[in-house]
Amino acid sequence: MTVNEPRPADTTPAHPRAALLTFLGGVGTVTGSKFLVESDHARVLVDCGLFQGLADLRRLNWRALPCDAGDIEAVVVTHAHLDHCGYLPRLVRHGFRGRIVTTPYTARLMEIVLRDSAKLQVESARHANEHGWSKHRPARPLYDDADVDRTLKLVDAVPVGTPATIAAGTSVTLHSAGHILGSAWALLTLEDGHTLAVSGDLGRPGHPLLRPAEPFTGADVLLVESTYGNRRHEEEAGRTHFADVLTRTLARGGTVVIPAFALDRTETVLHELAALRHQGRLPASVPVYVDSPMALAALDVYRDAVRARAPELRAEITAAGTAALSPEPFRPARSVQESAGIADAGGPAVIVSASGMATGGRVLHHLRRLLPDPRNAVVVVGFAARGTRARDLVDGAKALKMFGEYVPVRAQVADVPHFSAHADAAQIVDWLRAAVPPSATYLVHGEPDAASALRDRIDHTLGWTAVVPRSGERVLLR
Repeated sequence: MTVNEPRPADTTPAHPRAALLTFLGGVGTVTGSKFLVESDHARVLVDCGLFQGLADLRRLNWRALPCDAGDIEAVVVTHAHLDHCGYLPRLVRHGFRGRIVTTPYTARLMEIVLRDSAKLQVESARHANEHGWSKHRPARPLYDDADVDRTLKLVDAVPVGTPATIAAGTSVTLHSAGHILGSAWALLTLEDGHTLAVSGDLGRPGHPLLRPAEPFTGADVLLVESTYGNRRHEEEAGRTHFADVLTRTLARGGTVVIPAFALDRTETVLHELAALRHQGRLPASVPVYVDSPMALAALDVYRDAVRARAPELRAEITAAGTAALSPEPFRPARSVQESAGIADAGGPAVIVSASGMATGGRVLHHLRRLLPDPRNAVVVVGFAARGTRARDLVDGAKALKMFGEYVPVRAQVADVPHFSAHADAAQIVDWLRAAVPPSATYLVHGEPDAASALRDRIDHTLGWTAVVPRSGERVLLR
């Protein structure tokens, strides 16, 4: 450049522009959590979950994101449930090559979840092509195991409580959330100095295995889950109800089937069953089956955490050791043959099987066999989203459709939500109470009634500005 040449205009803003937050999922529903944060120099996605439940929601998994997957520098994953991490292989299939930042135990559990999801995606597409029920010719999976392989190579496990740079001018600190093993709430610090906190899913303080979530310490903007935003957990009443259903069913010669999520719910149910066995309320002659390869793989991770005395576990759990998760006689069913053998064994039994909302998996075979007999019982041990068989059962369905036919519901159905790993409305407010009020609080990951109820509760109790956003809505982070 000569002295007479004009200097090119400086296009760099004197101050970074406010970042933009887009609600891509987990709004108006408890599934599909995805929150896109875009600043001058970084594009970060917080959570990357699959939509589940109603067909209209599942179809959203095929919808293109509003930006190129290859332009996303990093994804922060709060925990390993499918509705928070299950879209990752699809994102990778579309060109994402950035870092996937999460906690070490989430990284381990996420591999189990994603491999199982890929298997189901492939099997579903194959079944659709064989029976011609898909509108697509041919039907294809959202992703396959090769996509999962590429995804896992991008995972970067970072310690809880340690700030980590994830993109230009952007860092994240993960804090324990007490929801499932490895779960965290995330605090992002952006290039302009503003902060965004995302709760992920918050655990209830009474979780039998995990310590409570680290308290919210404040942020400019907060996204907080609202799954149980209009409910209250009755811990002791729920525990008593569970024990009563169990003992009465077994006394009349029936079998108890418990649809349970493979991550954490299976472990908490086994912990409760171990306590009932110790109290003599669950007879030693009655076997407890865990019929889910995925749940058994996750159980191995939990047992490793117990042996390692992971700091997020309660002291009494690490003191008790792995016996806290083993109601002997405990019988794992890993193979299809072992699963089929449960029916052949006969007699009273307790069967813990996935999926938790009875949307698929081996539990459907047990339900088809056991629902028509009034001696048996089905215990729903957590949140059941709209459009799922578990929700239909809780709502009093007289018949349940599975495998192309309707099965009569004559077995007892018990709704025992105290097993939920989610904080209830009062517990969420308590988590927020000590913090400086954010400039805006957004209620996400909840059905409309629950999100609205929690918004009103936060407004009335804390005096904070709380909003229930719309799907696809964009807001500035100030």
